[in-house]
Amino acid sequence: MPVRVQAEDFDLGREVTALRAGRPAVGAVAAFVGTVRDMNDGASVRTMELEHYPGMTEQALEEIAAEARRRWPIIDALVIHRVGPLQPMDQIVLVATVAGHRGDAFAACEFIMDYLKTKAPFWKKEHGPDGARWVDARVTDDQALARWGIVSGNAGPVPGEPGTAE
Repeated sequence: MPVRVQAEDFDLGREVTALRAGRPAVGAVAAFVGTVRDMNDGASVRTMELEHYPGMTEQALEEIAAEARRRWPIIDALVIHRVGPLQPMDQIVLVATVAGHRGDAFAACEFIMDYLKTKAPFWKKEHGPDGARWVDARVTDDQALARWGIVSGNAGPVPGEPGTAE
């Protein structure tokens, strides 16, 4: 299962073509692309920075995709997640799955995306007109995981907030 964490942008068409290549059993492709928006929680976003733990992040993404494989008969999955500084409209993440049937491809793609938002070690800082702030979206992400029967309890302090170690 291909997993990449990178600063560089990705080409959706090229990535999906490569994922399908030489696989005549593929009857369905499901893909999700997440992008940077210019507003979050009512605040303007000029730049977003994503940080991660190299090695640990890739391992977490591989484990998430392996869990999707256990739950659905997918042929393969691809996860590309960008890190570093990003601007509104930049692509952040690509999750793509290929399967024999669309239901499996859709479910596995959505599961991987929901799961990685809570379990993958990424930290997000948004910069706006009022300065920078760390963003913790894990509470709503935990709610998304609950529909897959996973209880995370992950939400908590983020780096840089009062009372937390940097």
